[in-house]
Amino acid sequence: MIEKQEKIFKALSDKNRIRIVKMLQRKPLCVCEIREVLNLAVSTVSKHLSILRDAGIITDRKDGKWINYKINPSPDAAAASALLYIQLLLEDDETIKKDRKKITKVDRNILCCK
Repeated sequence: MIEKQEKIFKALSDKNRIRIVKMLQRKPLCVCEIREVLNLAVSTVSKHLSILRDAGIITDRKDGKWINYKINPSPDAAAASALLYIQLLLEDDETIKKDRKKITKVDRNILCCK
């Protein structure tokens, strides 16, 4: 059990991973969309997503040429508690507000074809 908790705490110990979780609480996104908002390399975003997935916080699903990432709809109790905490946290943070605004404008059909 402590190993699972450690994975969750590690997953949420990074500012960019928290930003990803906050974005995914709004809507599912692909790597290109997340990369555009965070302004990070695709490989870095992929690593962050892998850590969040391994902790049971997010899931992924292939949809045509995209892989959509979303909040885990059926997390275990530990991940569910962490997600609830994150959902209540940082609602008024300026970075989170800016990220939310950006995700409404990103278009995977344009971004992923660059």
